[in-house]
Amino acid sequence: MWGRDDVDAGKKYAADVKSLLDFATSGQIAAFIAESIQGVGGCVVFSDGYLKHVYEYVRGAGGLCIADEVQSGFGRTGTHYWGFETQGVIPDIVTMAKGIGNGCPLGAVVTTPKIAQALAQRTHFNTFGGNPVVCAQGRAVLEVIDREKLQGNALKIGNKILASLSGLKEKHKLIGDVRGKGLMLGIELVKDRQSKEPAKEECAQILETCKEMGLLLGKGGLWGQTIRFSPPMCVNEQDADFLLDVLDSAFSA
Repeated sequence: MWGRDDVDAGKKYAADVKSLLDFATSGQIAAFIAESIQGVGGCVVFSDGYLKHVYEYVRGAGGLCIADEVQSGFGRTGTHYWGFETQGVIPDIVTMAKGIGNGCPLGAVVTTPKIAQALAQRTHFNTFGGNPVVCAQGRAVLEVIDREKLQGNALKIGNKILASLSGLKEKHKLIGDVRGKGLMLGIELVKDRQSKEPAKEECAQILETCKEMGLLLGKGGLWGQTIRFSPPMCVNEQDADFLLDVLDSAFSA
């Protein structure tokens, strides 16, 4: 497919959505929802312009554009507070959770007054909606993110880790790609860099080896071939060094 060196890659990938709208729908849709950076999908960062073109096609078909910011929101990308900002778009609806509560169960939806008014005219029910204690926790988390400049820390430490991962890629042939923004990072493992055959068994083994050394990581990707991790935004340089040392040892083994 189209790589990072193709300036039109975003438009080309968006054409797949256009084709879907043209040939697999009535031409009128309800909505399009996507993570601003794919998480479980393998920490996939969209090519520049992808969401801008997709949103244009979706709105042309009468649909709403929904951004899932559960993983990429709240400053985690470092450069922007919201993942969708890295694509230069403004969604109609934004869903968010996890990071907003820092461990407490909290999710939220933000939308336009027009869409919110439509919802207000319908009957809906939420068992835990509007929990005042959890909302207070969420507000405190947002204040800490700003006060402790955690977005800036995500950019600084994230760039350090990503640069070092590129070094590990040069050292270990099992690594086919490293990618991400801020503290949302992924390492895709391949058996061969030319064929890009997924190294899913090796990925599982790397995770086990890292766990034995005190480092917990996740995985994702269509074949479970991508190590993915989103460290706490308060992570420091020593934490990053530990993470990189363990990864290097695990790949060497």
